Amino acid sequence: MASDARLRKFLEQNQVWHRFIPKLETVHTADAAKAAGVDLHRVTKNLVSETDRGEHVVLIIPGDRKVNLKAAAKALNVRRVHLVAFAEAEGISGYPPGGTPSVGHKNKMRTVIDRSLLKYDTVYCGGGSRGKLLELKTEDIVRLNHSIVADITK
Repeated sequence: MASDARLRKFLEQNQVWHRFIPKLETVHTADAAKAAGVDLHRVTKNLVSETDRGEHVVLIIPGDRKVNLKAAAKALNVRRVHLVAFAEAEGISGYPPGGTPSVGHKNKMRTVIDRSLLKYDTVYCGGGSRGKLLELKTEDIVRLNHSIVADITK
């Protein structure tokens, strides 16, 4: 099953309000926001990462900010966390970089969402492929992932 079809099935099975937005294929968040005509600070980066214990995690941050890995490690109660290489990220999440959504990953992972995103009713994330964005309610992202909410950006 294609990754975007798997994502759609996950959303429907969990009765999650969502809206797919077709766009030109992009990899970087700023390009995706521009292609879809949405504000960059409401487009999430979904960063597949790994802790010093070898655990894969997802860090969800606004598209216009950089992740603070020390703060993310503290939120996860580990010593260190590092970003996974693009080449490895798809095998872990089930989605290509640039198409990685905030929910419905192939492997269940602990998730940390930056507190600043909670001020929005909805945010946009990868839509399962590089040619789509997905609009989701922020509260659904937190609920479905059992997310840790913390300040993890610079």
